Amino acid sequence: MLIANGTVVTEDRVERCDVRIEGGVITELGQGLTPHDPAETLIDASDRLVTPGGVDVHTHMDLLVGTLRATDSFLTGTRAAACGGTTTIIDHMAFGPEGCGLQYQVDVYHALAEGNAVVDYGFHGVVDRVDDAILAEMEQLVREGITSFKFYLTYDRRLDDEAAIRLLDRARQLGALVCVHCENHAMLTWLRERFVAEGRLAPRYHPLSRPPACEAEAVFRVLSLAHVAQDAPVYIVHTSSSAALDAAAAVPPQRNAFFETCPQYLVLDDSRYELPGDEGLKYLMSPPLRKPADQEALWAALLDGRIGVVATDHCPFNFGGEKQLGKDDFTACPSGVPGVELRMPLMYSEGVVKRGMDLTRFVQLCCTEPARRFGVFPQKGTLAVGSDGDVLIFDPTKRVTVTHSMLHENVDYTPYEGMELYGYPEITISRGEVIARDGAFVGAPGRGRYLKRAILSS
Repeated sequence: MLIANGTVVTEDRVERCDVRIEGGVITELGQGLTPHDPAETLIDASDRLVTPGGVDVHTHMDLLVGTLRATDSFLTGTRAAACGGTTTIIDHMAFGPEGCGLQYQVDVYHALAEGNAVVDYGFHGVVDRVDDAILAEMEQLVREGITSFKFYLTYDRRLDDEAAIRLLDRARQLGALVCVHCENHAMLTWLRERFVAEGRLAPRYHPLSRPPACEAEAVFRVLSLAHVAQDAPVYIVHTSSSAALDAAAAVPPQRNAFFETCPQYLVLDDSRYELPGDEGLKYLMSPPLRKPADQEALWAALLDGRIGVVATDHCPFNFGGEKQLGKDDFTACPSGVPGVELRMPLMYSEGVVKRGMDLTRFVQLCCTEPARRFGVFPQKGTLAVGSDGDVLIFDPTKRVTVTHSMLHENVDYTPYEGMELYGYPEITISRGEVIARDGAFVGAPGRGRYLKRAILSS
């Protein structure tokens, strides 16, 4: 395949350049390249941006929570990702049965993804307790290419501080990265129980039950634990508030502390919980949507480097189905929203077009830094000789009004309904194969490959 006449954008340059892919790998970049033979596919990318395929390191495909399962499988969810320009995902696994080892869920997720995923994928390990057996088993998962582990500071299977610092220290020894869901469990539990007792059960009380202070305290705490654990590598998922950023600034600087945010926190705010009827349930996620001032703080942190990754936390439940469990009590509504398909166009439209973000910064946030942080760079996340031929051809002039009907996510709504986007994916290429074109998936189920990831790259 030869992609000719496009404007190539990588993490450090923007230039007119042609890209040749052979055997699924980029073999040549340069100007004025010509096909080697008539059989070579030629794609004319004139007036288009040519970027690395997107890397989304926070998805929840096939997530089972209690009796509820997220509506996107590895087939439907990665198909949507492909149509939105994402060619790699790293999925956060659900907890397995109480008392199971780490390998149990790895085996479950391999079975869910193999034969279904249409883009390349990896998994984060998930930890709900810390003992000598778990700490020993972490090494085996690292050898299998699972070089990140997640724990929660809330929910039923959260870790306390003693367990957390032991986990952080062990990860440091192994060169692994620890991802943390930061909310103070005692705060949110006390508030939720209070609202239920007082009959304040509408969606508008969801953000009040998980205020910014709840997130900020947990961010300060886990960064402090990581600092004490000899600067253990830690990654804060779905940062949502200016208070969380302030809390991070109050901890001694750490070379191995990284931050992620998500499009929903950048373009939606807590006024959505005031929509009539039960419409606010569509936007129930944890942490919740925040104030417009928090959005601006997050954008500033993206531009100045304090936040280095934009992922989605894609976790869809049907508004007409699972979300209705919260119709009379917001605490019964499953948390999560869809978004894996719109991450790249949202960040281009809202970041590059509306806020003047550099094209290179757009690629860093959506492709390069997530690949680097999670051990798949330079195989993924860049356009370089020897990298996988994962390419997004992006039309910067196309205007799109988002509707649920245009998307491929297996859910009955989109939180971005009616948004006007400037620029949209045109062709998605994975390892030299066109898998999406003009809003249609043209690949094959099961073509995605498991990624054995490297240990943390500095």
